Amino acid sequence: MNGAAPSVESGSKWQPRLALLVAATFFMEFLDGTVLTTAMPSIAADFTVASADINVTMTAYLVTVAMGIPLSSWLAERFGARRIFCLAIAVFTTASLLCAVSPDLTWLTLSRVAQGAGGAMMVPVGTLVVLRGTPKSELLRATAFLVWPGLLAPVLAPLVGGAFTTYLSWHWIFLINVPLGIVAFLAALRLVPRTGGDTGRRLDWRGLALTTFGVGSLVVGLEGVGGHGPGVFPAVVLLAGVLALAGAAWWMLKAKSPLFDLRVFATRTFRATSTGGFVYRLTISSVPFLLPLLFQDGFGWDPLRSGAMVAAVFIGNISIKPATTPIIRRFGFKPVLVSASLASAITFAACAMLNAGTPEPLIFVLLLASGAFRSIGFSAYASVQYADIVPGELPSANAVSATLVQLAAGTGIAVGALFLRLFDHASLFGGGPSSAYRGAFLAMAVAMLLSTVDSLMLPRHAGAAVSRSVSRPEKRQG
Repeated sequence: MNGAAPSVESGSKWQPRLALLVAATFFMEFLDGTVLTTAMPSIAADFTVASADINVTMTAYLVTVAMGIPLSSWLAERFGARRIFCLAIAVFTTASLLCAVSPDLTWLTLSRVAQGAGGAMMVPVGTLVVLRGTPKSELLRATAFLVWPGLLAPVLAPLVGGAFTTYLSWHWIFLINVPLGIVAFLAALRLVPRTGGDTGRRLDWRGLALTTFGVGSLVVGLEGVGGHGPGVFPAVVLLAGVLALAGAAWWMLKAKSPLFDLRVFATRTFRATSTGGFVYRLTISSVPFLLPLLFQDGFGWDPLRSGAMVAAVFIGNISIKPATTPIIRRFGFKPVLVSASLASAITFAACAMLNAGTPEPLIFVLLLASGAFRSIGFSAYASVQYADIVPGELPSANAVSATLVQLAAGTGIAVGALFLRLFDHASLFGGGPSSAYRGAFLAMAVAMLLSTVDSLMLPRHAGAAVSRSVSRPEKRQG
């Protein structure tokens, strides 16, 4: 992995159009991960199968994305990031068309696997393209572009899927990607710099096999826990995934040409991504899952009313976005991360206190604040993780980060569902239709405090090379 990436500082100047292009492709990939939720009954009716059976298409997509990320990093280094990024857009777009014209569930599932393969390459390779051409002093601005798809897609997915299904048909969920993908492909040919691949780069097959199996097992196990409740099979699959990843780490620490350079974890600011950052993303990812269920099952609201209220999180994300970079530059990463996680924990605890009689304007303001703190924390973690990474370790850091983001999203939904079942059976918090949600939100608030504790342990000036307007010489923080 050493020396493969050109220096971030010596690359081309900051290109907002390139970052916007990459962010747009991310949005398509993230949106398609969950957009089918509201369209499942319509698809099931067309295919004459049970609605629950359509869930296999979502699982197939998410598993393929997670399992494909480790290989995509090597492909970008071997054949060139520009070539692989364009290929990813082409595969994703073609697979979207195949999804739209699928005659049955089998073909739709296979097309979703192909779509996931394209998405797996778009995420880490697109990020690498942007990071390589961005000086450290502009990294905050670059990550501000790259963060918004992950923030907005889970919130917008139910609205987008519902609108297409209600006013057009479920096929348009996929058809809309075709013109967008063609435009993105043409833009990528123009905007993405040409870079040569490393023709002598060998693939670490053993590391790839262990990592791919481990990540896939974790996603499948988490889907089992989140969708079907605790049982022997999900637990066995999760254990197999953990053991495989442990074996992959052991192998890559001793291999001469490992799939990933695990020395990236020696950098404290990057290591925060796998500790406090992972917990932060996990708890945040549970909110778009828990809130609609609370409003519909707990309060008895209809889907439209529920979706409109959840949109407050989206408004909070967007409203604070122009201020996230100035806030981080003014106060630094450590105070921002501590404040964002602590404030998020408070908003989760406040959500636990909501009931059907709570005034809707008050709920809206609470979710607006939750969305704002969510956006600040995501932006800070996305930037600080690369603050002290040296150029040669950038591909490994990028691939590991992308994998952790996928796992955190799946873990958040699974843990949220698990807490709902636990508190539903325990009959705590006074009983009633919303009592289980009260317990789940309180549990998530406690989990978020673990992220706060981790952030408190960061060095005082963590990531200063990025958070300050003029970058200082790089210094590794162990």
